[in-house]
Amino acid sequence: MADLPQVAVAGVGGYAGAELARLLLAHPRLQGRPPVFFGRAAAEGHEPVALTDLHPQLARHDGASAMVEPFHWATLAERCVKLIFLATPHEESRAWVPRLLAQGVRVVDLSGAWRLHVPAHRAVYKLTDADAAAADAAQAEAVYGLPELHRAAIRTARLVANPGCYATSLILALAPLVRAGVVDGERGIVCDAKSGVSGAGKTPTPKTHFMHAADNLSAYAVFGHRHLGELLEQLHVTDEQITFTPHLLPIPRGIFSTVYIPLKARTAAETIDGLFRAFYADAPLVRWRGARLPEIQHVVRSSYCDLGFALAPDGRRLIVVACLDNLLKGASAQAVENMNLMFGWPEQEGLV
Repeated sequence: MADLPQVAVAGVGGYAGAELARLLLAHPRLQGRPPVFFGRAAAEGHEPVALTDLHPQLARHDGASAMVEPFHWATLAERCVKLIFLATPHEESRAWVPRLLAQGVRVVDLSGAWRLHVPAHRAVYKLTDADAAAADAAQAEAVYGLPELHRAAIRTARLVANPGCYATSLILALAPLVRAGVVDGERGIVCDAKSGVSGAGKTPTPKTHFMHAADNLSAYAVFGHRHLGELLEQLHVTDEQITFTPHLLPIPRGIFSTVYIPLKARTAAETIDGLFRAFYADAPLVRWRGARLPEIQHVVRSSYCDLGFALAPDGRRLIVVACLDNLLKGASAQAVENMNLMFGWPEQEGLV
């Protein structure tokens, strides 16, 4: 047991936090040392509560439950926490990470606080730093936590910024093509993406209220969604070359992204198929479906991202469809995937 790393989760109350708790409690490498679960800061005076009081779906047949205790900095040292998942608001993650790194705690952050290195892109979060120098130092070493692109850097990182759910689906759909240089960016890439309501978080809003979302389909954050900066930085395309429009689906969970891609030259379907197969040959949580187009029902409640394609008869217009569960490969499962890499474990362990 002394060799087992102690992990912790701060912010376990939301949808992604519940899935993260479920995955970690069942993770085969953590059976001898279960995670420490933190709720609100101790300064607010909240008492420990049973995890199953927050998430009854995690109840065991014997009635035992992990506890969610108020966050306190001293507890990290007392429990010898080696890695912490932050499922906290962006502002809280931005404030906590420099101090966590200073204490020698590695971080997987599920918020958007550290994903973006370009200040103009990061401005969408309206973040402020009490210690700008410390924040800049942390930002400089933050690794974008998409294993399919940055596996080697994640293994040695102290701070991993878990990608956004939309961004995960779209980057995975586009990266093999962009890196191969076959995309005609000047003709414009169009990303038409749709997400279930859980992507908006647990706190209800007028747009996620049942009376608005049910039997409805709506676009939002047009030309201004916070995940756009991730596409620009990770794919190395310009704002003028890509159009991303998110939509709200009247379902609890899942993302369906249809990406319209102009190609520079006439390309055979076999070439497209080969590019994706080669790019994801060592990616255990990406399933390349070839000419079979994925559907949300194929991936919901799984840790996979499914990809498929259709090519126009002219060989210059390509559609790639990407589907994933926004709470899993789009959030918690990808965070566990990153943890596995950081500890030198098989990437997919505890996820498939």
